[in-house]
Order: sequence, then C-alpha cells, then structure tokens
Amino acid sequence: MTVDHEMISEDAANGDRVPPTEVSTATMVGYAVAGTAVVGWFLFGWLVQRQGFIDSVGEAAGTGFGLLLIVSVIGTVRRSRR
Repeated sequence: MTVDHEMISEDAANGDRVPPTEVSTATMVGYAVAGTAVVGWFLFGWLVQRQGFIDSVGEAAGTGFGLLLIVSVIGTVRRSRR
C-alpha cells in the first residue's frame, strides 16, 4: 500500500494525475440506498411475484449493472467539466 501511495504522490507532483479525494457521506448513503433497492427488487421478484430464483437474480443483476452504468456516465460528465 505504501508503494502505491508513493506512486500516486510522484504522479501528482508531475501533474499527470490528481490523487483521489474522499467520498462524501451523501454518495455513500446513495450507494447504500441503491444496494438496498437492488436487493429489495430481487426479493420482490422472487417472493412476491414468484418468478423463480434465477430470473430474479438476473433481473436484479441487470438493474445493478444499469445503475453502475448511470453512475459511470455521471462521473465521466463531472470529470470532463473540470
């Protein structure tokens, strides 16, 4: 871990990379809510709609990947504005 930290510091000194900043509390709360929603979506499909375990896992995984795609696009847009 020390070596990685030193590499980031050297790169930042050269102007190549900016060291990562801390994640805000609001972002962590948003991730927790999204994770809870994906698990809830899985349980809803499996237990309430009775659509089968594998179908519920696939639907929840698709929803999770969709959320990851949205977060990635938002992060890219925010970084390109700097």
